[in-house]
Amino acid sequence: MLLSRVRIVCASTFSAVIALGAMSCGGEEVKYKPRPAPSGVKANLPAVPNVPKKPIKGKGGAYTVWGASYHLRSRVHRDSINTKTIDITGWIAHTNLMQAPECAVHKGGKADPEGCKPDVPAFWLCDKKSDKKDDCIKVLGWASNYAQLYDAIEEYEKDEEAEHLDTFWGKPIPNPIPNVGANVTVTGRYTTTFTGSSTGTEADPIMGILSFQKIEYHEPPPEPALLPGMKKKD
Repeated sequence: MLLSRVRIVCASTFSAVIALGAMSCGGEEVKYKPRPAPSGVKANLPAVPNVPKKPIKGKGGAYTVWGASYHLRSRVHRDSINTKTIDITGWIAHTNLMQAPECAVHKGGKADPEGCKPDVPAFWLCDKKSDKKDDCIKVLGWASNYAQLYDAIEEYEKDEEAEHLDTFWGKPIPNPIPNVGANVTVTGRYTTTFTGSSTGTEADPIMGILSFQKIEYHEPPPEPALLPGMKKKD
């Protein structure tokens, strides 16, 4: 019995060797022969997208709104602009001043009533007057609350050369107060977040947020900034 099993194993091994040999010593290897594509056949490719070429910077070397936000989103250019102090030139196309809740519009030195949670005063810097907020850069840090703005508006109406100090942030509120229709260059720290708000951190990973340092007016706002309930004085 043992001899029979040995013969079977040997026979199986011999058969496997023969099979491998046949595979390795088979016919000649078939070489690849390139063939031209059939005539008259055209590749169906999508059209090249029409990407608009917008300027990164304008006159004077200040960034455009699109240029600053593009660099902030770019893996190549992000480090050159993120958390850096830069200049951005554009139009003030939006503010949130007239959306201030009634509870927050009052003289400084008076606390907002309990439950009153207004936004931080803001304006949006845009490349065009007609741009939507989503295409603009939000500017914060120029006024801490609406009470500070209330006092500044009253003071600037009396004296166009006056300077009103924001007592919470220890820096003057711009004069004139930023309002829709002004063409300006704003200098500030540019990144995706703003941490100066008492209500918490604000973030915009797409357009970024500019933390205000100073402003230069190329064209002043056509109308002075007001808060709800305030009327323009003659």
